[in-house]
Amino acid sequence: MRRPIAAALAGSLLLGGCTGRDAASILREETLTAGVRPDLPGIGFRRADGTFEGLDADVSRYLAGRMGKKIRFVPALARDRERLLIDGDVDMVLTFWLEPKWKERFAFAGPYLTSYQDILVRDDERGVRGVRDLKGRRICAVTGAGAAEAVTVERQVPAVPVTARSYDECMDMLADGRIDAITTNDTILAGLKTRRGAGFRLLNARFGERRTAIAIRPGDPDGCEALNTAITQMYQDGTMAAFMRKWFGSSGLDLSDVEVPQFEGCL
Repeated sequence: MRRPIAAALAGSLLLGGCTGRDAASILREETLTAGVRPDLPGIGFRRADGTFEGLDADVSRYLAGRMGKKIRFVPALARDRERLLIDGDVDMVLTFWLEPKWKERFAFAGPYLTSYQDILVRDDERGVRGVRDLKGRRICAVTGAGAAEAVTVERQVPAVPVTARSYDECMDMLADGRIDAITTNDTILAGLKTRRGAGFRLLNARFGERRTAIAIRPGDPDGCEALNTAITQMYQDGTMAAFMRKWFGSSGLDLSDVEVPQFEGCL
């Protein structure tokens, strides 16, 4: 699913022959407004003083800088991100899985990260080694997230979903034994584990590849290509690898293969 950095950059530049810049192109903005999750430690998290930290915040700052732009952040919970884009409150939203239902509604730059669905368990749990071991186990199902369905529907593993409002609530339930596991993107789990500290274990089970992209409004191929070029540069100069080590280096997440993902192309 991946290709060498030089090929990705060349492909990104070749695609620059798309139709001309739209009047609403992000290239016309002096400041890019990025929708970032405020509730995912290590990915996107809003601190008490209102500032944002995490991988998506660092990626946004880097990309904006490469494009000669300033950056501002808006909290984008899973339930709000579609509305924020449609209403024009943000120029782009990070941590969007590339799925057909979303590609019908928005354009996408990237993906900027290839990750995998994974499993987080309590440190003393030895009976779960992979997704099939979730049979009959209680797993967290965050409303609107879809990760639990990827186990029970896509992979047809008869786990027992337990509803939660957030991944913080999932962590509380895992800690006190109300559930047996949390399953979602490995980077999300790595961030949760790092923030909570000891007592949890990331399995590195790696199932269900997830391509995480940047959603923008349709009709801006030049803005999309500018983001793709900046994403490639972020990998080429080693910045993305440094970001991954910064946020997930102590989590147990396998960081041995941080390479530029294959881009979808801009339309």
